[in-house]
Amino acid sequence: MEANIKNLKDYPPCVWVASLCGLGLLKSGMPGTVSSAVACLISIFVDVPLWFIVLVTLIGVWATGASEKFFGLHDPSFLNIDELPGMWLSIYLLPKGFIIPGFFLFRLIDILKPFPVSLMERLPGGWGIMADDVVGGVIANIILQALNAYFYQAGWLYPLISGVLA
Repeated sequence: MEANIKNLKDYPPCVWVASLCGLGLLKSGMPGTVSSAVACLISIFVDVPLWFIVLVTLIGVWATGASEKFFGLHDPSFLNIDELPGMWLSIYLLPKGFIIPGFFLFRLIDILKPFPVSLMERLPGGWGIMADDVVGGVIANIILQALNAYFYQAGWLYPLISGVLA
C-alpha cells in the first residue's frame, strides 16, 4: 500500500528529505534503482567521505521514521534516501571502475535481501529502513573488495587475503 501523493509541498520536511526532494515520488516504478543511480552519478564526480555517509544515514533515520509515522505506512518505496548510503558504501574505497558493478551488485542485494540484510529490515522505524541498505552496501563492498584483491592485487582487503591468494 502506497500513500496518495499529490504535491510534495503539502507534506512535512521529513517527507521531502526521505523521498530525496521528491525523486522517490516519480512514477517510475523503480524508486530504489533511480535513487541508486543518482548516488552513482554523484560518486563519479565526488569521492563521498565516510563521515558524510554516516551523516546522511542519521538524517535518513530521522526522515524515514517521521515519514512512516506521518503516512502510517511501513517502509513505503517512495522513502528512498536509504539508497544513498547503501550505494556509497558498496563502492567505498574502490576505484571508479567499480561504480557500475557496485550498482548492480547493490541493487541485487537490496532486492533479494539475504541474511543479515533481512534481519536489519526488522529494526523499528527509520532504523530498519536505513540499516538494511547500509548492511547491503557493506556486503556488496566486501564482495567487490575481494574481486579487486583477486584480479588487481589492490584494495584494503588485499593485504588480509594475499597469503591465501599466493
